[in-house]
Amino acid sequence: MTRVLMTADAAGGVWTYALELARAHAADGVSTTLALMGPRPSPSQLIAAHGIPGLEIVTSDFQLEWMEAPWDDVAAAGRWLLELESRVQPTVIHLNGYAHGALPWHAPVVVVGHSCVLSWRDAVGGDFDPRWLDRYRRTIGEGLRAADWVVTPSRSMLSSLKQHYGPLPRSSIIFNGRSADRFHRARKEPFVFTAGRLWDRAKNIEGLRSIAPYLSWPVVAAGDSPRAADLMQVGRLSESEMADWLARAAIFALPARYEPFGLSAVEAALSGCALVLGDIASQREIWGDAADFVDPDDHDALWTVLDRLIEDDALRHARAAAAHKRAARFNPMDMARNYIRVYGQIAATSRRRRFACVS
Repeated sequence: MTRVLMTADAAGGVWTYALELARAHAADGVSTTLALMGPRPSPSQLIAAHGIPGLEIVTSDFQLEWMEAPWDDVAAAGRWLLELESRVQPTVIHLNGYAHGALPWHAPVVVVGHSCVLSWRDAVGGDFDPRWLDRYRRTIGEGLRAADWVVTPSRSMLSSLKQHYGPLPRSSIIFNGRSADRFHRARKEPFVFTAGRLWDRAKNIEGLRSIAPYLSWPVVAAGDSPRAADLMQVGRLSESEMADWLARAAIFALPARYEPFGLSAVEAALSGCALVLGDIASQREIWGDAADFVDPDDHDALWTVLDRLIEDDALRHARAAAAHKRAARFNPMDMARNYIRVYGQIAATSRRRRFACVS
């Protein structure tokens, strides 16, 4: 049986991505050991993972490579991961981070680039300690170049990695996937919905906050954030709670400055929402003409697009239908099959030392 040793964290979309991939892999007879670093998963997150065949979750408290002072933890996590490899004896290593790509693995290594600090900084700005940033750039570059294969969820993200870290090994673009049967459409209600790390400037929730008082519909925001009088905040939601809110929302808005893929928009589209997204390369690539796009810094344009969708029922329904059709492309089974092709290619060509008992 094929077994994947996969790293992940429970802090954001990588957790959802990892579960979807593990679930889809299980249908093809692939088992997954999920090695978690960073914040521990919540009870609701563990409930979402329960019942995935062949899934083993192993937790730790190591800091993630993008955190403030992570390097001692990154090194300790590397030793922990190599011990896990020795115990699990996987067919392939699937890293949803960069630094550990340079470890002396036995099994071939896929590194998946979901985002990175340097491309985030390009889009959002902000001050970083130059010494920290230099070490981050060097460490991430070493991890990428040591991998057997690099995957990103969009051409835009692959281009960013090449720009910041130089030539890469063989690479592929594999869209993330979300299970349509985990979402549904209810009677739509008159509100705009948004979700994500609301404190993250990349999500640009301040854009929605600035126009919310001037819309005829309320703006409902899910996620951890300081209280804001202009938004109706519902806090951090479980997967089922999120699905219920999306089922009732007529419009999903996330005018992001940085979003290498964006699973929340896929979830909204599967739930029958019209989409209003940031006019950035990755979102144009993912959604084509199935969403409305606005310059993240043009709050007047954001108000105009949302007001038009609020006032025009026929237009809103048509935009929701277009988004729903497009979202069908982003399904877990296609995602898993594409990863299995990559696993097969690197298993056949990697020169790493295999465990004797792994076929």
